[in-house]
Amino acid sequence: MDIVLLHYAAPPIVGGVEQVITQQARLMTQAGHRVRILAGRGEQTDGRIPFICLPLLDSRHANVLAVKQQLDEGHLPEEFDPLSKQIERQILEVTWNADWIIAHNVCSLNKNLPLTAALHRIYETRSHPRFILWQHDLAWMTDRYRHELYDGYPWNLLRMDWPEAYQVVVSEARRNELSALLGVPQDRIQVIPNGIDVPSFLKLVEQTQILVEKLQILSASPLILLPVRITPRKNIELGLRVLSEVRQHFKNAKLLVTGPLGPHNPANKKYFEHLISIRSELHAEEAVHFLAELTDSMVPNEVIADFYRLADLLFLPSWEEGFGIPILEAGLTGIPVFASDIDSLREIGGKLVNYFSPDDDPIHIAASVNKVLESSALFALRKRVIRDYSWDQIYSNHISPLLASVAKV
Repeated sequence: MDIVLLHYAAPPIVGGVEQVITQQARLMTQAGHRVRILAGRGEQTDGRIPFICLPLLDSRHANVLAVKQQLDEGHLPEEFDPLSKQIERQILEVTWNADWIIAHNVCSLNKNLPLTAALHRIYETRSHPRFILWQHDLAWMTDRYRHELYDGYPWNLLRMDWPEAYQVVVSEARRNELSALLGVPQDRIQVIPNGIDVPSFLKLVEQTQILVEKLQILSASPLILLPVRITPRKNIELGLRVLSEVRQHFKNAKLLVTGPLGPHNPANKKYFEHLISIRSELHAEEAVHFLAELTDSMVPNEVIADFYRLADLLFLPSWEEGFGIPILEAGLTGIPVFASDIDSLREIGGKLVNYFSPDDDPIHIAASVNKVLESSALFALRKRVIRDYSWDQIYSNHISPLLASVAKV
């Protein structure tokens, strides 16, 4: 489909809606749609996505502000219709071949009512493009805008049902409000939340992003991090067996072992083969990941730091350690620590770490892990954000089905 995303402004202008249309444009483009961003201010920020600037769409354009000043006082100025028709002509010139215009907030706020009126005339008089009205804010339902709104044209455009347009809001609260405002059933209004770009927000480096995608790390719940070299004294097999038990409760749990084979002992190769055998025995090929299977070189520190930010807990089952830097790293990134009850690790973690004997029953250790995670509101919220509010999930679960349904119209 040919889709135009329309708003008052676009990045690099900073704003919540501006960021939303950037993410939507990216995801729609990746899915194979032809996407353009149309706004009054902004620049092209993605080489794949054209940006069309029509200055009169800007809520801060001098002509728009002059008209708005009189509208806010309850007067419809004579300049309104000529300005609105000029905006209409300009929009039609650049969207004549579009299938859909997705208008963000411009049909629910009074920031540029000549633009709203222009879009309504296009909606009423032409079969194409069709409209999806994506409402983030509702002027008529917000006290801070009420003193600028009056009964009649053009203010009523913001509380008028456009029956052939698709209505989308960003929350159930907004759906309740819009349903009451327009006098339409709630099932006429679709809820599609805003989201977060997880890799960007966590500042994951490119190598991490590649590994995250390859290993489907974001689907892990929880992600257990074991950042050690592959050598027998690290007792990695206990980590595998504990993970297997944790998966009885958290079926999407994953274990990530980040280190390479220890470089000084040829027996480490046989130990690694032993670990692979245990993984197979536990039927955990999709749940236990060794970065050593993907690279022979040491993973850069910035990638390891990224995995701490992605992890839900640190697991350190070593038989013996001279020190325990991973405990320090986990402390800085704010994830719970489960570690062997040995003197060097207890010296660092004190009473702030969950300890276990390195030869303890995996069932017992897993029960402790499950208890900590179950009682953690932070873990629950973190997983909810990734599951329900990452942009990739929002696109798959909501936006893609919406576009598939409108494509049939």
